[in-house]
Amino acid sequence: MNRRFDDKRRGPADKPRGNFRDRGSDRPVKSDRPRSGRPVIYGFHAVVEALKNPRRKALALYVTENALKKLLEELPDLPVVPNMAKPDEIDRITGPDAVHQGIVLEADGLPAADLHDLSGKGVVVVLDQVTDPHNVGAILRTAAAFAVEAIIVTERNSPDAVGVLAKAASGGLEHVSVIEVVNLAQTLTLLGEKGYWRVGLDSEGPDVLAHSLAKPPIALVLGAEGKGLRRLTRERCDVLARLDMPGAIKSLNVSNAAAIALATVTGAIAAG
Repeated sequence: MNRRFDDKRRGPADKPRGNFRDRGSDRPVKSDRPRSGRPVIYGFHAVVEALKNPRRKALALYVTENALKKLLEELPDLPVVPNMAKPDEIDRITGPDAVHQGIVLEADGLPAADLHDLSGKGVVVVLDQVTDPHNVGAILRTAAAFAVEAIIVTERNSPDAVGVLAKAASGGLEHVSVIEVVNLAQTLTLLGEKGYWRVGLDSEGPDVLAHSLAKPPIALVLGAEGKGLRRLTRERCDVLARLDMPGAIKSLNVSNAAAIALATVTGAIAAG
């Protein structure tokens, strides 16, 4: 029940999100959209999981001969007729720097998810202005591995759930709901009213994460690197906690921190 991370209320003075061709230049710029304007998913695992997802409508599949052989071993009955392409042809769709592994899928976005769809029983991850698509994708992949029910992001300052993000998620995008919200502080208030124990991850938190958990449902809140959690976000958390790291380095990349935190939360839940 994912949706693309578009900001629908972009003002006329705002720059369009993503990359585009400067009208004053003939130099192409990398984009996550082909000439058709439709979003793309590339990378073997990301495309396979998208093709397996009955909620994902596949529109066009471009694949090299070698990648097709591997794809058919994984998925003999393709939901869309593949278009054979050379690597440089796929480069023109994804951009020359994309690690596409000889396969790219044009597909519609997933149906929108909503806070009311949450079961109120498991774990959700809340991202406070985490903007790097590699980080968000990596968090999605980890979230899928730990059976996280949903990731909550703001409509503004969040990357599109295609291209680089989908590749980094390695199929996780198809298994974890992504919920867009307008106001994160209000959302955290609502989660509290629904019974979620809201844990803000903070490198200077007063206690370690393992000692700061309650019974599910749990909302794990992570902030952007450098900036961390915003003031209103911190105020809406039930507790601020840090990872137990005895070494000299006390902070991690947000996707690495998410992986360790989710392992800690999952272990605590399993232990009762």
